Amino acid sequence: MSILVPTVPDSDQLHRDALTVLQPGFVGTEPPEWLRRHLAAGLGSVALFDRNVVDLDQLSALTRALRAENPDLLIAIDEESGDVTRLEAGSGSSWPGNLALGAIDDPALTRDVARELGRALAAAGVNYNWAPTADVNSNPRNPVIGVRSFGADPELCARHTAAWVEGLQSAGVAACSKHFPGHGDTAVDSHHGLPVIDVDLDVLRARDLIPFQAAIAAGTKAVMTAHIMIPALDPKLPATLSPTVLRDLLRAAPADGGLGYQGLIVSDAIEMGAIADTFGMGEGTVLALAAGADAICVGGGLADEETVLMLRDAIVAGVRSGLLAEERLADAAERVRALGSWGRIAAQGERVEPDLAVGLRAARRALKVVRAPGQVVPPVSERPYVASFSDEPNIAVGDVTPWGVAGMLADRFPGTRTRAVSAAEAAPELLDALVGELLAGAEGRRLVLVVRDAHRHAWMSAALRRLVAARPDAAVVEMGLPQSEPVGALYIATHGAARVCGLAAVEVLTGQPGAVG
Repeated sequence: MSILVPTVPDSDQLHRDALTVLQPGFVGTEPPEWLRRHLAAGLGSVALFDRNVVDLDQLSALTRALRAENPDLLIAIDEESGDVTRLEAGSGSSWPGNLALGAIDDPALTRDVARELGRALAAAGVNYNWAPTADVNSNPRNPVIGVRSFGADPELCARHTAAWVEGLQSAGVAACSKHFPGHGDTAVDSHHGLPVIDVDLDVLRARDLIPFQAAIAAGTKAVMTAHIMIPALDPKLPATLSPTVLRDLLRAAPADGGLGYQGLIVSDAIEMGAIADTFGMGEGTVLALAAGADAICVGGGLADEETVLMLRDAIVAGVRSGLLAEERLADAAERVRALGSWGRIAAQGERVEPDLAVGLRAARRALKVVRAPGQVVPPVSERPYVASFSDEPNIAVGDVTPWGVAGMLADRFPGTRTRAVSAAEAAPELLDALVGELLAGAEGRRLVLVVRDAHRHAWMSAALRRLVAARPDAAVVEMGLPQSEPVGALYIATHGAARVCGLAAVEVLTGQPGAVG
């Protein structure tokens, strides 16, 4: 008679695998001691944000120090270019974002932009980028995707997603196409709540999945999940935690109705409200791994050792309780290590300095310029009045990176007046006073009105209409998603708020093409 004894996972290997699948952030421009210890103990990835970056020299020193603890380390960054930049958070991006590239619709140019961005990342020692955004922005009022998407057409998004993946990876940096199975048709920001997309499978396959199929065909090294609920796929679990979404749709073979993806699957940040406020970070992490995720992103908001230890211990407890199979965790950890090995080998290739001029050339091509019929629009030539309107940025974009054209015009024309306008100042009961103040400040000057997603904000649209009615000679610069009809004597849509998009708009405002860059 034999007695069956349950297999007890090796504690050291179990803890090592649990660390390997985490992709945490940290605070500071040098590796803290606790991070070095966990890298030596098996941590497979580290995430960088703008708080970790001063300049390229410092970033290069940081990545060398990190890699000294683990040569196969995945060093991740959330560098979409355009509005979402960590590499150039202090100045604004040298490359336009997805919407600008989609507006041009030249996949070869998109490939060039992503390649040059990849060269900049590779030169700084970054080998893994949480980009591109492959979402189809089918809901124009989407509060979190918007200009981060190539557009609202699935086929356009597909060809540019593929080109972006190819360009980035040609520089030796792994791409991570996001947010599967598509975050474009949402009206809720998953940083704060759990969005529900109530569409049938036919719509999902004909719209949202098309760019991810293209990314997979292009060889994307990673795919990031979305914290969204799609009842037609899984009425109980969000995509990040759903075996139906990750195993049966993303991983399964096409013959079985899946996309056949075999690369790394990583969750969106596990501390986001859509998961943390509904399932909890620890349980959410275990459920995501059990569902088929291979890595857990954390650290955009929580960037400390306590968070890493809590998640590690939750994973270990999940294995020991049977909620997470030991083999599933081991498979996930091996996928992380395999991508890390790819990154180490790719880093051994020849390094080429990025061509920064590519970004400005693309930003110029992305501009949509409309002049009012029959109206002479003189160039801005001296001390204009620039009023910039912006609502609270979403967490992905952040509030660190400067945007707009006010500073650029002030640098050119001493005496320029600038005014930043918030939603609170433009409340209905205050609007008359605000408009009066702005018009008085702009008396005798060219008036330049800079907005960001005016179509999404009633207060912004109302202020814009009033000001243009009073000053029909005003120039309007839209640096978000252009939806409303062009207004003003001169209307410039930049399709994004990257620094190069602002530079391109200033060239038009001043009538000096080629004067910057």
